[in-house]
This record gives sequence, structure tokens and C-alpha cells, in this order.
Amino acid sequence: MNQGFFGIIENTPLTDNVFRMRLSGDTSNITAPGQFVNIKLDGLYLRRPISVCDCEDGVLTIIYKVVGKGTEQMSKMREGALDVLSGLGNGYDTSLSGDKVLLIGGGVGVPPLYMLAKRLIGEGKSVSVILGFNTKSEVFLEKEFAELGADVTVTTVDGSYGVKGFVTNAMDVDYSYFYTCGPEPMLRAVYNTSKTSGQFSFEERMGCGFGACMGCSCKTVTGYKRICKDGPVLQKEEILWQK
Repeated sequence: MNQGFFGIIENTPLTDNVFRMRLSGDTSNITAPGQFVNIKLDGLYLRRPISVCDCEDGVLTIIYKVVGKGTEQMSKMREGALDVLSGLGNGYDTSLSGDKVLLIGGGVGVPPLYMLAKRLIGEGKSVSVILGFNTKSEVFLEKEFAELGADVTVTTVDGSYGVKGFVTNAMDVDYSYFYTCGPEPMLRAVYNTSKTSGQFSFEERMGCGFGACMGCSCKTVTGYKRICKDGPVLQKEEILWQK
């Protein structure tokens, strides 16, 4: 974990309420796709955890959705610097995947899969991506994944773009391993539909973001784990779904 100030390079909307922010700073602690950063904002007590979309040459890219005071405050920033804790979480392990990898993302669970796709393709693996949204106006990063060399399928719940339905409606493809990130109902559906082992990245409300407060603990087959420290990525085989 590293604490430092990151300068704002860019902060632009991708949809009506989703923004891409590029920051310059010390990214040396960000080593695995699926890790996240925790951002301090003026006037707010708790930092805001945001997944890493990309990290290269000292430039950190995050994509966030405006859902409350913190992200609304972030959306209005065009310059200055942010106090950032970086290199948080365990991230995805690409050594466990086979040659045909499936990535499944829903909404703001899509961004961390971009760096993952880049890493997997760089390792010579075939990557298919399913991106799930509610409607056409919410779709983002489709072009960027395709430019990496991934085979991209978009699903929309209302059928206004791509495959009509949920991400699980597009999972009937050939794959040897999968990675997924998104809201819990989607993760449960992917768990029940998937036919191989895989890794799940969980979203959870966090206090500290580095394992001290125990506020984001969840029960697994090997005991309790902290989503911020021992996760956010868990193996399929260790997940216990809460009723």
C-alpha cells in the first residue's frame, strides 16, 4: 500500500453518470488487475474505493459512477490533486487461467476487467468479454476492449443494444476459465451458470480499505475474509453465498 498525491490529467463523462478520470502519480504499488485505490475527498470522512481500470507509465485510469456525494464531488473536478491510497486488494491471478478466458462484467464492474484483458492478451491467451448493462445509453468501454483484441459481446436488459437479457444469456461460449466483477445478483447468477472454475471480484462497503476495521468481512469456506484486504477477488470454490 502506498499513500500519495495524484494529479488530475483528465476527467470526462463516458455516459450520463459514468466518468473516466486519469491521474498521474506513483503507480508502483499497483501490480495486479483487480486492485483498487481509496480516494480522500474534502469534507468527507471516509475515503471512496474505486477499482483500477488501467495503470501504465505512471498514469492511473479509474472509471466511476456518480451515486452519492463523493462521486458527485469527483465528477466536478478538472484539475488539482487527490490524496490516494494505492495498491489495495489482492487482484486477479492470471496464472490460474487456461488458454480460452471469459471475462464477465456488469455496469461499474466492467472497468477492472480492462486491465485484466490487457494482461491476459499480453500473455498470449484468447479472451472473450461479456459486458452487461441495462440499456444502450449506459454502454461504455466496448470499443476499448475490442481494440485490445478481445471478442466482445454486449448485453442489455431491455434489448436496446446487443444481446437482449443478462450476461448469463451470453455465456454459452467455449471457455476454460472465467473472471467476473459486478453487482452481487449478477455474481450469483454467473456462479450458478458457469461451468468452470473462476474468480469473482466483490463490491462491498468499506471503512478503512486496508483491513484494519474488519467492516467488510465475509464468511468463506476457509473462514472470514476481509474484502478490502484478502479480496476483493475470491476463488469460486471458496465462496459462501449469504441467504
